[in-house]
Amino acid sequence: MSPEARRVVQARREGGEVAASTENVPVWLRTAAGWSWRFVAVVVAVSLIVYATVHVQLVFVAVFLALVLTSVLKPVTDFYARVMPRPLAVALAFLSAFLVFGGLLTYVVASVAGQWERLADQFTRGIDQIVDWLQHGPLPVDVSWDQINEAIDAGRRWVTDNSGDLASQAVASAGTVAEGFAVIALAIFCTVFFLVSGGSMWQWFLLQVPERHRERWSAAAGAGWYSFSGYARGTVIIAIIDGILAGVFLTVLGIPLAAPLAVLVFIGAFIPLVGAPAAMIVAAVVALAAEGPVQALVVMIGIALIGQIEGHLLQPLIMGKQVSLHPVVIALGVTGGTVLAGILGAVVAVPVLAVAWTVYATLRRGSPVPDDAAPVVQGASDDGEGGEGDEAPPVPVTEGR
Repeated sequence: MSPEARRVVQARREGGEVAASTENVPVWLRTAAGWSWRFVAVVVAVSLIVYATVHVQLVFVAVFLALVLTSVLKPVTDFYARVMPRPLAVALAFLSAFLVFGGLLTYVVASVAGQWERLADQFTRGIDQIVDWLQHGPLPVDVSWDQINEAIDAGRRWVTDNSGDLASQAVASAGTVAEGFAVIALAIFCTVFFLVSGGSMWQWFLLQVPERHRERWSAAAGAGWYSFSGYARGTVIIAIIDGILAGVFLTVLGIPLAAPLAVLVFIGAFIPLVGAPAAMIVAAVVALAAEGPVQALVVMIGIALIGQIEGHLLQPLIMGKQVSLHPVVIALGVTGGTVLAGILGAVVAVPVLAVAWTVYATLRRGSPVPDDAAPVVQGASDDGEGGEGDEAPPVPVTEGR
């Protein structure tokens, strides 16, 4: 027998032994083992991403905020760009946003200053009513002003005894404020380039991907941006509507500081699940102090109704299927985000989950990208200086065609 024939016989014999050994393992166990190591690999990859994100949290927050600003300002920029150069349109869009929010903040400050004395007097009377009700009401609670003053004195003594720790915390807070300004500056810087030359940036990235994978990357990114921009833009629109409804409702009831409370409701709309209830509690406390328990109850019921309108009418109407997550997934995501990164994690959890699920579904089933999220990777000039690609967002999509 020739050496080559011997090698063939030996290979067949070894293959038979391997096949015989694998036949002793049940099919379900081999399948479970295959899924297990793949699941472990995915968990390790996600854990590494979360670990890296936590250690560069400021950069992550800046990029996230830049993407939110881009999704909100892009329609305005596109509108201005019809009659002027793109860079000038971006500058005018930023100026418009600054004037709108600056005017809103000025109105809130003026409202607080104009009603502060009245609110302080009503708050004092409200506290007197609450203490009187606790003393003579049906509850077995005995509270006197002496006990309240004693508690206030104890608080002052605690502040005096812990003044050193409080001072160190104030210094740390100053550092946090400086980091906050740095994040805002970086976010604005990134937003400018995303709006001016986002298409060219995305085209350059696609050129670094192997050609056979570009179409899948383009489809996945387009679907992800469609979901993210829909969530960001829809959240802003819903928050504005919630703030307007709350402001009108509180004004009709005659609640003081209606404008600042409406702004609080507006801000609370950006924090899923917990933001709106927190704003409702604050508004109810102000109503209780100023107008009594009946008005406070009416305020709680009214803001709860606004929340129902948001959840059952505004979100399906404005966001549609761009963000289709089950409430259980949202609750678990917000809880996990809160554990990992506090309020920041609660804010970013829902859009991150929505984008991750949309990209996964697109890659897994080849889901078609919506018409208003079609990839835009052409149009930039070879030297990267401009062209139509410069007018695209930072990922290959163009909304609102």
